[in-house]
Amino acid sequence: MASTASLGGMSFAPEALAAAAGRRKPAKSTILFFLCGGSSHVDMWDMKPEAPQEYRGPFRPIKTTAPGLDICEHLPLTAKQGKHLAIVRSVTDFGRATGDHHAGYYYNLTGNVPDLTFRTQGNNRRPYATDAPYMGSVIGQRREKHPKLPQVITLPTKPSRAPYTRPGQFAGRLGLEHDPFYIYGRHEAPLKFTAPSLTLTEGLDRQRLAERKVFLEAVNNARRSAETDPAIANYTRQQQKAFDLLNSTATTGAFDIASEPKKVRERYGEHLNGMSLLMARRLVEAGVPFVTVFWKVEGINSALAKKCRSAGGWDTHGNNFNCLKEDLLPRFDRCYSALIEDLADRGLLDSTLVMLTSEMGRKPKIGDPRSGGQSGAGRDHWTACQSVVLAGGGIQGGQTYGRTDEFAEYPVEKIIGPEHVAHTVYHAMGVDDLTATDVTGRPFNILEKGRPLTELF
Repeated sequence: MASTASLGGMSFAPEALAAAAGRRKPAKSTILFFLCGGSSHVDMWDMKPEAPQEYRGPFRPIKTTAPGLDICEHLPLTAKQGKHLAIVRSVTDFGRATGDHHAGYYYNLTGNVPDLTFRTQGNNRRPYATDAPYMGSVIGQRREKHPKLPQVITLPTKPSRAPYTRPGQFAGRLGLEHDPFYIYGRHEAPLKFTAPSLTLTEGLDRQRLAERKVFLEAVNNARRSAETDPAIANYTRQQQKAFDLLNSTATTGAFDIASEPKKVRERYGEHLNGMSLLMARRLVEAGVPFVTVFWKVEGINSALAKKCRSAGGWDTHGNNFNCLKEDLLPRFDRCYSALIEDLADRGLLDSTLVMLTSEMGRKPKIGDPRSGGQSGAGRDHWTACQSVVLAGGGIQGGQTYGRTDEFAEYPVEKIIGPEHVAHTVYHAMGVDDLTATDVTGRPFNILEKGRPLTELF
């Protein structure tokens, strides 16, 4: 039997006491910023200037505002925020994933090891109702319900293009009612965000909306005999949530990004991903517990996709260095640094955890067969090593955690996996009990492996 410690008549298992260590008080919100495609750790956060040219490439490190913390020279605005950043450089998949996007999303978003279906089905593997829940869904379930807004909001896209929807971004075993609420944006109109559940169709005013709700309630009541089916009960709760949101004028106001001063919008960059981070700041300011921003790629037919042999995002199979220097890094640098700076200036950073991650890193040795090998100057997928950056939410900035080898190929010190990162997010948000019940009433453990990185707090 595991031993316990006693305090004031209460008993705690050692792991519960450890969970409370390091955290002063729980953060109020989390913003998870996900760089879709697999961002290059070795070109951004874990540079190896002494490595051979065929590994390190042309980029050089620069100093940040934190002593001893260096990052890429093409992130000058982010370097000014170095004092707030904790760069975790030793994240690996331990060979448990597949080396591709679906498994990378699932592992990094849930903290759970991808099962055999990810290997047998590859990118045809669809999200299942039996999947482990997204960490945002878990936190949304555990927090007190927001009076006006959804608990978990994702924007400006639901990756990836159908039918290749990425697993791991949904509530899975927790049930449909805990799925994120999606807000969509388009590159062509970066100030305009839409949510199908918040858009009244032409001719449907609030009176008619109420009448429609009465009709649907009648239909649901007629099916009362089927209400023992958890899936039907879940769907009914989703209907109720949509009607509540549509009837709330406060809800639509929270999504009005155009009301932000132009100077603020320009600081973030008036492109879709910049405006999505600005929206995230507005949402945590309004008290939403968990906001996810997936970097929206420009699409497989875009000029950037052709330039980088990618889908127009961070999956830089070809021309890696020009794509980063000329396109991806300038936009990222502006919006990410703006978010950290804005939260700090508003006194929100200590109560808001900002997590920057991706589904994988990039192969340190330059040259991807898909773009002609070394002459194509691409970096292939690399799940053996990636970096995760944390800020705020009680995290002590200006530090690094873990170390990789001389090529940034493999972690060699403080080796951890996505499960440790997920535990750290739960820890920051005050979620220490990770037992749950699925929609059928069966108990399960949300995240069995790993531990929180309390050393970062």
